[in-house]
Amino acid sequence: MTSTRDILITSLAPIIWGSTYIVTTEFLPPGIPITIAMLRALPAGLLLLLLVRQLPDHAWIGRIFILGALNFAIFWSLLFVSAYRLPGGVAATIGATQALIVILLSRIALAIPIRQMTLLAAMLGIGGVALLLMTPKASLDPVGIAAGLGAAASMAAGTVFSRRWRPPVPLLTFTAWQLTAGGVLLLPLALILEPGLPELSSKNLTGLAYLSIIGAALTYFAWFRGVDRMAPSAISTLGFLSPISAVVLGWLCLGQSLSPGQAAGAIIILASITISQKASVPPGPINQPKPAVSQGV
Repeated sequence: MTSTRDILITSLAPIIWGSTYIVTTEFLPPGIPITIAMLRALPAGLLLLLLVRQLPDHAWIGRIFILGALNFAIFWSLLFVSAYRLPGGVAATIGATQALIVILLSRIALAIPIRQMTLLAAMLGIGGVALLLMTPKASLDPVGIAAGLGAAASMAAGTVFSRRWRPPVPLLTFTAWQLTAGGVLLLPLALILEPGLPELSSKNLTGLAYLSIIGAALTYFAWFRGVDRMAPSAISTLGFLSPISAVVLGWLCLGQSLSPGQAAGAIIILASITISQKASVPPGPINQPKPAVSQGV
């Protein structure tokens, strides 16, 4: 069974991702989201490559770029479209459907049976996120909804296939490859779709360093470690911790209000995560041997 240690380490990733909104709004220049995403992924990937000093074999390059696209390039690009066209609560609630998509894809790609309790946990989590973030007057935009669903599907597929396509290398190397591939794919999008990068202040550089080193290199290493050790449905519900983190940080740092309804939503989310961890099937071996090398923590 998944250990408490694995759950806690993996949980660090979505908790830290919850700080992305406040860092972006308070530390970074506006209007260049894809450029920011590229600067988050590519430097982190290159830094990790300098540490691991290993490039993927020719046979793995295609899969690594697919994973980099799913986990970073496609996911982040569609996420920003959704965030710009929808109220934050609606975008986050649509994104929370990732947990249900992971359950379905795990059945198709990994032959993991669908359990009623995992479905219940996912739906509870979606309801908790809606209660935590949505407002009664939230408006809906078809393009934003489509982008939000696409982002959720991309991240879900990235989670599942990061487990199915696991190369026989240490997790730090696997993380370095994916971040670099995602950054490389985002680079032409940033150059074509957005204006040039403005002159960066020390505050901007601090925000970028945080998002790249802490919010990408560290967190995705923790996340892919969880993908390697936990059932996909269990790890996907941990993503519900991100909106809780964002709301708590807004309350503590920006003086935003925290209503009883939001507190109830947070409790429901935590309940859904607990149910998911207890109900998920242990991952076990998949259709490839586990790496013989040490994978660290």
